[in-house]
Amino acid sequence: MRVGFVGLGQMGSRMATNLLRKGHRLVVYDALPEAVARLSASSDAIEQALSPADLMARLASSGAGGSPQGEGRFVISMLPNSEHVRSVYTGPEGLLQAPSQPELTFIDCSTIDPATSRAVGAAAKAQHAAFVDAPVSGGVGGAEAATLTFMLGADSAEVARRCTPILEMMGKAVVHCGPLGNGQAAKLCNNLVLAISMAGVAEGMLLGQRLGVDKQVLASIFNTSSARCWSSDTYNPCPGVMDNVPATRDFEGGFATALMVKDLKLALAAAAASKSPLPTGEHAHEIFSSVANHGMASKDFSSVYRWLEAGAPTTKG
Repeated sequence: MRVGFVGLGQMGSRMATNLLRKGHRLVVYDALPEAVARLSASSDAIEQALSPADLMARLASSGAGGSPQGEGRFVISMLPNSEHVRSVYTGPEGLLQAPSQPELTFIDCSTIDPATSRAVGAAAKAQHAAFVDAPVSGGVGGAEAATLTFMLGADSAEVARRCTPILEMMGKAVVHCGPLGNGQAAKLCNNLVLAISMAGVAEGMLLGQRLGVDKQVLASIFNTSSARCWSSDTYNPCPGVMDNVPATRDFEGGFATALMVKDLKLALAAAAASKSPLPTGEHAHEIFSSVANHGMASKDFSSVYRWLEAGAPTTKG
């Protein structure tokens, strides 16, 4: 099956690679030609499109996407923010500017606001195409290992069922969260809790060491007691506690602090719209904004530990 794929950044490139490993051919587009070149260097099963609209034309001209089982045709997107999603889908050279194609399903894996997902979905419906939101959890490591969790927002069980097999090629779990937009809502709630837990683990690890507790002992206590969470047992922010996490490589790679700030901002906007109090979420947004403003915007968000080590400065120095 040939699949369209838009957005070949740290996450998208790894997700696309897993589709290639499963034997799919890809028609791809990224605003940065070097991103396409890096992926193309690893496979000859890639065709480069000049724009999102051109990607659609190339799929149509090849009769692309339909599987032997008639499971449908897919275009997957993984983009940085809501503005990029709107541009790629509804802009002058967008995916939805092309003529509609039978049984076509757009799967947007970006993390954006639910309202944008629903608006783009309405535009796709007007073109007789299905659109689902399927943001992910698992980070770059999960994208690499095909162990992502997809939070799927789809208006029908049938559309959710149709999307599940291709998503399972890139992840370990696909959870249908309800209608279009609910995938984004679930993702924002997940990342809200993730930010709060990471800040808490970082604070606890630093405090414990300054009180004289060995960091390995402290991490072991956390992970066999009630403080256990993903931020402690899988992604510990304290350097020297775990191998193969950003904390061991100067907080490079992983999930950028700037992206966590973006997600927290989206969560706060959703909270305001739904009249839901988020006092801890507001503090988390302030904390990670300060981390980003102190030279760690592109570092992994677990660099909140380094910010705390520096005294949790609140003004840029």
